Amino acid sequence: MTSASQLPEDGSVLLKLPPSRKGTSPCLGVRRTGDRTSGDRTTATDEAARALARIRALRIGGAFWRAPATVPPAFARAGWTLVSLPADADAATCLWHRAQDMAPGENLLGLAEPGADVAAITRLGGTVLRGVEPHALVDGATRIVSSGCDDAALLGVAYGRPVSLLGADGRATTLSHAQACAWLADGIVWRSPFHPGPATLSDMVQVVEDARRTWARLHDIAVWVGIAWWKRRRIREFCGSVGLDAVFRRSARGAVRAALGRGGPVAVWTSRVPRGLDARAARAGVALRRVEDGFVRSVGLGSDLLPPSSVVVDARGIYFDPSRPSDLETLLHDTSFDATLRQRAGQLRALLVARGVSKYGMGSGAAEAPGIRCPDDRRVIVVPGQVGDDLSIRLGAQPGLGVVRDNLALVQAVRAENPDAYVIFRPHPDVDAGHRKGAVPDAEVLRHADQIARGGPMTALITLADEVHTMTSLAGFEALLRGRAVTAYGTPFYAGWGLTQDRAPATGRRGKPLHPDDLVAGALVLYPLYLDPLTRLPCGPEVLVSRLADPALWRPSLAVRIRRLQGRLRHTFANLVARRSRS
Repeated sequence: MTSASQLPEDGSVLLKLPPSRKGTSPCLGVRRTGDRTSGDRTTATDEAARALARIRALRIGGAFWRAPATVPPAFARAGWTLVSLPADADAATCLWHRAQDMAPGENLLGLAEPGADVAAITRLGGTVLRGVEPHALVDGATRIVSSGCDDAALLGVAYGRPVSLLGADGRATTLSHAQACAWLADGIVWRSPFHPGPATLSDMVQVVEDARRTWARLHDIAVWVGIAWWKRRRIREFCGSVGLDAVFRRSARGAVRAALGRGGPVAVWTSRVPRGLDARAARAGVALRRVEDGFVRSVGLGSDLLPPSSVVVDARGIYFDPSRPSDLETLLHDTSFDATLRQRAGQLRALLVARGVSKYGMGSGAAEAPGIRCPDDRRVIVVPGQVGDDLSIRLGAQPGLGVVRDNLALVQAVRAENPDAYVIFRPHPDVDAGHRKGAVPDAEVLRHADQIARGGPMTALITLADEVHTMTSLAGFEALLRGRAVTAYGTPFYAGWGLTQDRAPATGRRGKPLHPDDLVAGALVLYPLYLDPLTRLPCGPEVLVSRLADPALWRPSLAVRIRRLQGRLRHTFANLVARRSRS
């Protein structure tokens, strides 16, 4: 068994978050000073074995965010023994010589931290790589040699490589898979950066997995364009949370020039694409990434200038444009949803339902829709209104073939198909607030609907419904989470997977039957990026959902208050004009 002297002095081994722009990152664990006093050791080591397998599959152990290593061609052909070098120069040189004695004639490749003093080894002709991503080096090694149970040693165990630990007494011991699992289970007290109290190794694997997803989507973006002034700070926080910088430009020309200079793609907000960007980027061979709000974003409206705590960055298209594949569609179609991911998705779905979470905040699982009393003897259909010029309608409800494309036509279609149902129309909050197009006079709506619902959370209204009929609204997705029947008159991202009644023509690319938890896993876990509004760290959806209940994190700024007043005045003026025109 590995001796105590061979264990690292801090608990930040193996599972780490990328350092922020400030150069810091929280420690995810501290070394245990005493024996385990409770819990099942067998269960804990089994958990550690599963964690090691997941760490390998996700490539999240160690400093995964660093640049990949360039291995000498001769090494790549013949393989190498990887020597994990300590920071101390004398200790590193001693370990190198002992590794040479241990593996005579083999290629030795040293792995060192950026600040390690390994000049003596390089003077001897040794090949040393500093500050590089470790997974490829471990994966390509024939064995690992280290002076302690460090990142390289543990990754070596995860990848099934022989691992030799050379102690100060000159003895070499083998670090077995069972020993590594026992140490991960017993040797560290894991701590979440988001919540107080103890955490499990599996919890921390999930924390690092979520951070890696953020880093992977953002690390090569050269420049951002079309980002509103009130969103720029949040984009900087997303990038800075994983140690990246955010560069902004206003024009297509400036964005493409910056992308060429920095060697990466352009990230553009979908509703604010500068004129000529697509053509200019195509001519220059610059890739575009489409950016949009995530499906759980904040407490309050984006049109009120509340920045999102969740975004999607799509390299193929964007989720609400069914004319071409998006990253989300590809994830849903190609991913083999394993038991771990499905369990997480199921727990997340239950959490969202229990807390009444929607895109713009949360109510309560038992919240009521004010003023709504549904008859017991009629089917209840909720019809969510949408923003009239929203891209999800312009792209997801293409004209022709009888596809419904506006709020009044939607209510008319629902009534025509369901003459005996009790139909409730819910205006879109951005439209009702006076910020966006799509308003329909109440009198026109009530010719086809039985009631107009305003106020209260959308999720509360969904709980009253037997069915939800929509063009492309996210309310249809939220209804699926709650087990309600959904009819889609357009082609939203959740249509075409066997979960909805679809009125629009099929894309021809979907058709794979999904379980609701598969849809949750793709749309809420794998596709979006999340930022904890408290710690400003990359996180998973569960953390953001927990923050929605803290009103101190969502206090409106002066700009938000002015924007809300502007919307109320615009809405009041529009109603006055409508009443005068009718009179």
